[in-house]
Amino acid sequence: MTNEELFWQLAGELMRQDTRVEEGTIMKGRCLRAHGEFVALPDFKGAGLVVKLSRSRVQELLEAGVGESFAPAGRVFKEWVSVPLQDAELWGDLMRESVERAVRAARG
Repeated sequence: MTNEELFWQLAGELMRQDTRVEEGTIMKGRCLRAHGEFVALPDFKGAGLVVKLSRSRVQELLEAGVGESFAPAGRVFKEWVSVPLQDAELWGDLMRESVERAVRAARG
């Protein structure tokens, strides 16, 4: 299974379980959104899962060696992390975590 196929399989499950989650677009590609916030995107330039989380959570994943900085066009996005190693359980957990972060942010 490709990274993109796994991403959309997990995204499909999330969208069926949670009506706040929907497909959107970012950087001319498909992505996952919740409450209008970007949540995750699949395999951007070979990055595996790219997911938006809190800065502290991104830092934890970087320090654990699980994630890599996401820097499209050379600028690091501090609330985004890429997880290149395909891991359905981890990817699903991080996607759900990102949805919850987006929901909390929408509530203020």
